[in-house]
Amino acid sequence: MKKSDNNNIKIPRIPLAERVRPKTLTEFVGQNSILSQGSPINLMITNDTLSSFILWGPPGTGKTTIAKIIAENTSSEFFQLNAVSSGVKEVRKVIELAEENKNLNKRTILFIDEIHRFNKSQQDVLLNSVESGTIILIGATTENPSFEVIPALRSRARIFILDSLTADELKSILYSAIKKDEFLSKKNIKEIDEDFLIYLSGGDARSLLNILEASVIHEIEKSEIIISKGILETVVQQKNIIYDKSGEEHYNIISAFIKSIRGSDPDAALYWMARMLEGGEDPLFIARRLVILASEDIGNASPNGLVLAEAAFGAVDKIGMPEARIILAQCATYLASSPKSNASYKGITEALIEVKTNKLFPVPIHLRNAPTKLMKEIGYGKDYKYAHSYEGNFVQDNFLPDEIANKQFYLPSENGQEKKIKDWLKFLWKGKKKY
Repeated sequence: MKKSDNNNIKIPRIPLAERVRPKTLTEFVGQNSILSQGSPINLMITNDTLSSFILWGPPGTGKTTIAKIIAENTSSEFFQLNAVSSGVKEVRKVIELAEENKNLNKRTILFIDEIHRFNKSQQDVLLNSVESGTIILIGATTENPSFEVIPALRSRARIFILDSLTADELKSILYSAIKKDEFLSKKNIKEIDEDFLIYLSGGDARSLLNILEASVIHEIEKSEIIISKGILETVVQQKNIIYDKSGEEHYNIISAFIKSIRGSDPDAALYWMARMLEGGEDPLFIARRLVILASEDIGNASPNGLVLAEAAFGAVDKIGMPEARIILAQCATYLASSPKSNASYKGITEALIEVKTNKLFPVPIHLRNAPTKLMKEIGYGKDYKYAHSYEGNFVQDNFLPDEIANKQFYLPSENGQEKKIKDWLKFLWKGKKKY
């Protein structure tokens, strides 16, 4: 403990989240699917039959705490490394100690926090020791192990998914800490804007507890402590946005954004876009995806969508943030509100499948160019019907190889302007193509 600069009140040196960290499963809040009685990890601890596993979940959901509970409640030597500050040298040192323990019939647990930060060669070092049982590996990661953990290591360790903590679970952690912690329990905390505190924490229990403690210290000289929205905003300044531009959440949120526009929900599109922008996403990445979406999901149902998306991309590039958010919002809401068609996208997909999987036929001779006398003599371009020479600037002809003359790749939808396209093509190709 140390004295504060303003008075004789002692402020703890150790963060609140560490001081109130659960020591047993009965104290742990949340993650019932993997920790309740009869569940996999519960049985491992109860029966002292540990095997290697990886904990995957959002920040502050209990990954490190679970590892430390296992360390406290199993007969094993426990080592903890953080992949950010540790490397192969530290891992090899633990493996050497584990080999000595194995000769003494003693088990060794190696907990690696943020295991996704290890590169492939660093993860490779663990393989033999995990497979032979020399060490029991417990990995913790906020990133999808499918992307960040090598397949060989994944196959040797079970993966347990941790859920985001609910508001009720966070409130339980909050009030348990106030009651349990020696420092907080002596303070006259009369009121907390708990909903705003949970919002600021982003669902991270560690963040929630640290914000709580910082708010109490901010008001420590008062006889009654009221942690209002204003106090919380003063202490935190900015909400804890869970968004990793290089991690899985990046792909999850852009996926939700695209699907919201495809689903014609401009409100959801704005929400997910706000999540990306607030998390520091490159606005040009968002603009680029809007250009793609304008063709893939809207296409000829509203051709102006592509024009607007391309204009938005150029404007975002020139303007930059924070004003770029306005341009992106206009484009996203226009595209979300537009009629939808993926007919062009499906058309090129089907055409590529035809080209890749089936025989390639020669260009029909009447469609070939004849720039030389010889080519004309052997029939190149013969019998080609020049559309503009016919009424309505159209004449029915065959523009595909004879072998696939009846193939159709583009089937216009009934939506927006594409319905007019469909009706026009149906009028032109009556009896030859099906629209």
